[in-house]
Amino acid sequence: MTAEELARACARVMWDDDRASQRLGMSLDHIAPGAATLSMTITPEMTNGHGTCHGGYIFTLADSAFAFACNSYNQRAVAQHCSITYIAPAVEGDRLTATAREVSRRGRGGIYDIRITNQRGEHIAEFRGHSRTVKGTHLTQPENMQVSQTDTE
Repeated sequence: MTAEELARACARVMWDDDRASQRLGMSLDHIAPGAATLSMTITPEMTNGHGTCHGGYIFTLADSAFAFACNSYNQRAVAQHCSITYIAPAVEGDRLTATAREVSRRGRGGIYDIRITNQRGEHIAEFRGHSRTVKGTHLTQPENMQVSQTDTE
């Protein structure tokens, strides 16, 4: 199994149980080792008293992209620390895209940067997530499912 196939298989398992992302109308647009792209359209229910998207929904979209990126190696990983900087508002009807990329992965820890943009490519927010692996895997890993070292380099 290649590293890309492993990432896609892990994402399928995670997506099937991710009721939060599904309920908010997110779509998983891309998955690769250490990377993921998710998108979501802002609904009227996601707006705040200023008429803009509530920051919690932007954070949730970024957090979901972070989760899929850091769980793409068949090791369960959770958020250890996350921060977000809001750059511009999003409004009802905007289609937001969160693109996660791995910055560092060593031992049990990882660092991921997630850029959130709207349908016009405008920069909405930057999110940084620190992950920590925990016990368990997403897939049963028989010996023929091992990813070769050359696939991960």
